[in-house]
Amino acid sequence: MQSIPVDGTRLGTMTCIVAPEARIANRETGEVRKDREGQTVYTVGVAVRQDGRRASIVEISVSGEPVGVTEGVRVQVTGLTAFSWAMGDRHGLSFRADAITPVPASAPAASRKGGDA
Repeated sequence: MQSIPVDGTRLGTMTCIVAPEARIANRETGEVRKDREGQTVYTVGVAVRQDGRRASIVEISVSGEPVGVTEGVRVQVTGLTAFSWAMGDRHGLSFRADAITPVPASAPAASRKGGDA
């Protein structure tokens, strides 16, 4: 599997569209996937929109539950890496991040004095 670092600052607006869910390692037993340190691995569905109306939806894995990330919340993805994979005649990309955090709501603009509009 080849890893490809992704410059998240060039991706545009990112919004959580599927809340974090623990990844399942074994569907028969319900065992959840763990990373090397023993933390549960979560998957978050993220819509990525660059300029205009074009958007892509990606699932990003991250170790540990992303606190404050819920559906509809804008998020910041840190340390994003893409991995190319192939299994038989199937192939694709998977994504992993060091962290997924909510973007703080911007403070309301200060009201203007003197009737400026």
